[in-house]
Amino acid sequence: MKKIWKNYRSTMLLLGGILLGALVGLLFKEKAQVLTPFGDIFINLMFVVIVPLIFLTISSAIIKMKSPKRLGKIMSRILIVFIIMSVIAALIGIVSTKLFKLVNPSDTNSILELLDQNSTIDTKVNVLQRTASLLTVSDFSLLLSKDNIIALLLFSILFGLATRMSQEKGKKVSEFILSLNDIVLNIVKLIMYYAPFGLGCYFASLIGTYGSTIALGFFKTFILYTLVSLFVYFIVYSFYAFIAAGKKGLKNYWKHILTPTLTALATCSSAACIPVNVTSTTNMGVSKDIAETTIPMGTSFHKDGSVIGSVFKVMFLVYLFNTSTDIWTIIGVSILATLLITAVPVGGGTISEMFILSLMGFPAAALPILTVIATVIDAPATVLNVVGDSTASLLVGRLTDGKNFLNEKR
Repeated sequence: MKKIWKNYRSTMLLLGGILLGALVGLLFKEKAQVLTPFGDIFINLMFVVIVPLIFLTISSAIIKMKSPKRLGKIMSRILIVFIIMSVIAALIGIVSTKLFKLVNPSDTNSILELLDQNSTIDTKVNVLQRTASLLTVSDFSLLLSKDNIIALLLFSILFGLATRMSQEKGKKVSEFILSLNDIVLNIVKLIMYYAPFGLGCYFASLIGTYGSTIALGFFKTFILYTLVSLFVYFIVYSFYAFIAAGKKGLKNYWKHILTPTLTALATCSSAACIPVNVTSTTNMGVSKDIAETTIPMGTSFHKDGSVIGSVFKVMFLVYLFNTSTDIWTIIGVSILATLLITAVPVGGGTISEMFILSLMGFPAAALPILTVIATVIDAPATVLNVVGDSTASLLVGRLTDGKNFLNEKR
């Protein structure tokens, strides 16, 4: 019993806090919003540490790599894994929505009533301009924001590479960065002591606020998406873990995946899960340089839950407006739209939804429909986004370090 408590103490405390919070939210509904400030304290603390954490973990990982070849090897494997997993996620979303229509003809009129036909929202998206704004910012101070994570990721990679190129002259900077990284990781540990209470309060407010939102005529979409998420979470990701490292990989995966799962479920933010996800992934046996590179990059470039969610949004509108489209268009639009989703709680996908409407030729007035869908699927989508990065790290570890990568001493 002591051994079980020692190994799973943090997970059990998190689970207890979240379950208690969910119960409070269900019982007191809107009144549970009084606990919002206590939950916001935890979320804000995590968001405050996100920028230095991403910068320091990626820069440190690159600095600590013994050879440039390893960095190139890891980055190429990350790209391969992200692309393959994203395409598979899109295909799963397409198959599930083909088998079960998201909108019945009898429901069409009631759903269309939600549309604001006088909407003046501009859904025109300049892809090249948006890409430039994602990859870069116009001022250094803008890098110090969770809203510009992709630009921060690229700058962190450049900083790490530049420090390595400086060799002896960059030695003091390297030592400072590595020391500062350890300090930030300890800050995260201190914040996590507050996590069970903070997440419990946040989840209570979340359930109390959005618990009734599902009853807006989108219940079928929520149920189907949840079932698909459970299939991916238990079957597909277990299969990935087994491919990566056999039975040992599968065992290590399930031993350490609950903490990031619960954090994702409670916060609905993949960015807030970076610290616990990196820790859990390294505990699985993945080398630190791979985990500290794959997890932060995955937060922006690899989101299985959001890819499936984008497929659901596209197919919902296809059925609603009785149109048709080919499978490759759905895959391409879903993956591109997912790159525009920010790693923050409910509301981070508005630009992505506008992109879908523009590219697929649907009316601007349909934006509220996609907003409702995004709201009801947000929690399970975040879980897949976060856990998908853990399994991606296992696969990258296998491709980078060989089949016995979990057995090597780090």
